[in-house]
Amino acid sequence: QVRIVEFGGGLVEPGGSLRLSCTISEEFFRTIPVAWYRRVPGNQRDKIGYIGGNGGDSVDFMNGRFTISRDDAKNTVYLQMNNLKPEDTAVYYCNKANVPFYAWGQGTQVTVSS
Repeated sequence: QVRIVEFGGGLVEPGGSLRLSCTISEEFFRTIPVAWYRRVPGNQRDKIGYIGGNGGDSVDFMNGRFTISRDDAKNTVYLQMNNLKPEDTAVYYCNKANVPFYAWGQGTQVTVSS
């Protein structure tokens, strides 16, 4: 079974930066488009960007504040988050960009607060 592990979250002040990492134990990882999602308590899990497989481009929905990259040799996708705002506080997850999803990982908590 494919396993997803996200890490790198934490507490950061407004305007700060964080880089999240996500490893996916998928044999054909490099071919898989991967997305980052986040869930604010009480809300649904929203997609915030994705990166294509096989060298595909990345697309973010956060007006350029966030950048997604990947290292296929490490089965890892990254989410670089800059100029963080309190409303970015959420649990962040990664998974396939399209259904059917793998089993979700535990996510990593990001808290933006002064």
